[in-house]
Amino acid sequence: MKAEKNSEKSNLHPRNLHRDRYDFEKLISNCPELKTFVSTNKFGIETIDFSNPLAVKTLNKALLQTYYDIQNWDIPKNYLCPPIPGRADYIHYIADLLTETNNNQLPDGNSVLGLDIGTGANLIYPILGNSIYNWAFVATDIDQKAIENCSKIIEANPRLIEEISLQQQTEPRFIFKNIIIPEDRFTFTMCNPPFHASAEEANKSASRKVSNLNPKEKRNANPVLNFGGQNAELWYKGGEIAFITQMIYESVKYGSQCLWFTTLVSKKENLSSIYKTLKKVNAVSVKTIDMAQGQKNSRIVAWSFANNK
Repeated sequence: MKAEKNSEKSNLHPRNLHRDRYDFEKLISNCPELKTFVSTNKFGIETIDFSNPLAVKTLNKALLQTYYDIQNWDIPKNYLCPPIPGRADYIHYIADLLTETNNNQLPDGNSVLGLDIGTGANLIYPILGNSIYNWAFVATDIDQKAIENCSKIIEANPRLIEEISLQQQTEPRFIFKNIIIPEDRFTFTMCNPPFHASAEEANKSASRKVSNLNPKEKRNANPVLNFGGQNAELWYKGGEIAFITQMIYESVKYGSQCLWFTTLVSKKENLSSIYKTLKKVNAVSVKTIDMAQGQKNSRIVAWSFANNK
């Protein structure tokens, strides 16, 4: 009950626009289709059913229209629909990281170039980074259908055309190879890696999520259909630690072309292995930034091969 009385989500970044409860009146005025999904819970508070993927997608559309000037956004069925408040936090914490080496000035403008690894069909990080800080982005994915949908989003929002470029990674075993070319200079990279080790593990996790959000939902519900997510979005052989380890080893080759490499790390128990690998490759700076995403804690690990002092 105490949590219901406190409307502020104090675990979100101070600059995050979503620290207060969703203003459904405002959101519906911008996106009338959201009204269908809004109801009042037992505490008398307006909300949506977060176990309903269409409701979550429509909330995202309303948030993007209302706060980020994105008038046309959609994703295909069965692709991940990201929670925008948590995704915005990653962008804000990167801004803080860059501020430290920018005379304590928040970096603004498209001279800041980010590389989003595994952007999915939703393109959410480049959209938020550009809308909040006017940063430019290269967004990559191994999934051609995801890239095609991102292209549709960009074309439907003309101001993004000059700010976000897309590139498909044609060799899934690589992360930066084929993407970063010799003349590229990135300010940062970012990634929300697949953290399950197999499709079975991903399905079990999604099934638990369905049950937690909606206890009446049967355990044999199809979790992938409920929450979306293609294989590349949800799992990677060896899980999160294998993906990040590969990323670290590849980053060495491009250390002079990127100021900061960053990734989300969902599983705290993976940190010690990540730190050992970063030490092995002689990363000059390593930072860990704690953050909260919804009901779970996560963190960003950032590393650099440049002397940033």
